[in-house]
Amino acid sequence: MTALLSKLQTTPSGVQSATDYLPYGQLRLTPEVWRYLEQGSGKGLTMQANAQALDDVKLMSRPLAEVKGGNTRLNIFGQQFEHPLLLAPIAYQRLFHPDGEQASAMAANAQSGQMVVSSLASQTLEEIIKASGQALWFQLYWQGNRPRTLHLLKRALAAGYSAVMFTVDAPVKQAVMQLPDGISAVNLEASLPMSAVPFNSSMVFDGWMTQAPTWDDLAWLRNQLNEPLLVKGILHLDDAKKILSLGCDGLVVSNHGGRVLDGVPGSLEMLPKIVKLVSGKANVLFDSGIRSGQDAFKALALGADAVMVGRPYVWGLSTCGALGVAHVLRLMRDELEMTMALSGAENLKAIKVGKFLNNLTKDKR
Repeated sequence: MTALLSKLQTTPSGVQSATDYLPYGQLRLTPEVWRYLEQGSGKGLTMQANAQALDDVKLMSRPLAEVKGGNTRLNIFGQQFEHPLLLAPIAYQRLFHPDGEQASAMAANAQSGQMVVSSLASQTLEEIIKASGQALWFQLYWQGNRPRTLHLLKRALAAGYSAVMFTVDAPVKQAVMQLPDGISAVNLEASLPMSAVPFNSSMVFDGWMTQAPTWDDLAWLRNQLNEPLLVKGILHLDDAKKILSLGCDGLVVSNHGGRVLDGVPGSLEMLPKIVKLVSGKANVLFDSGIRSGQDAFKALALGADAVMVGRPYVWGLSTCGALGVAHVLRLMRDELEMTMALSGAENLKAIKVGKFLNNLTKDKR
């Protein structure tokens, strides 16, 4: 077995894009951890669909535009960030670097951005937000029932988290690898015991799914919060419509990066339809498959208010901790700015209202 390379203390020379970090990160993780990070579900069809959907969108060069003084600033929920590249919630980040979620949170703040901290974080919510030095967002998984969910939610809010992202497309989390000693979901209570499933009953319907959230639970959750509530994992128009009717502040068009239900469409395929339905009544974020600033531009041009970056920042984290995460964000922001400049868009609003995609692509909206 090849020995793992040690973490770097500086960013590696020659790295010019987020994807350049991939081999550096892989060489510093065990095969088991690397598979956990990179694998999709099933045959990986949804992961392929995410990449293909982004590749299929063609840009349109718009030279001679006046873009001097342009910027990538994002204003959302009364908060301002210098760019729309949010760090997606990724579990157990001490698998990838000893500094774990604290390193990612520090990097997000250093790059004037935002991180969404997972319910399955491997460091305490309080430690992470203290290291960050700013109010972070919290990603909430249903905890099997309302009292347990409310307990976790109140803890996050008391720690200073300023928005809640409720993930609904992975209603029952299942371990896909044996966690090493010393790494666990430290913010969660012990799992609820599974109720005995009657003979000839379904382990899925009458076992696992008895602890999954429902629309009634989402309505209840909305009533527990004064803070912004986003719902992550939405692909179907009817689901988006119902989320609006419940008064949620936003939704995240996402297929969980291809990690849950294999064979669903690439998230980008559904984004324009959901944006049209929402029609400014809530914020729409995009997740799944973003690998570059150019990918981010495509999602923004198709109507997203912001995008979520997942695996690429973990490649940077695995390589050199907070420095790597910050470098990934800076590289992707530079790519986004360059794509904007060459497309004639001076800010995020201009991306949305401009004609920066190939006409054939625009006609599909």
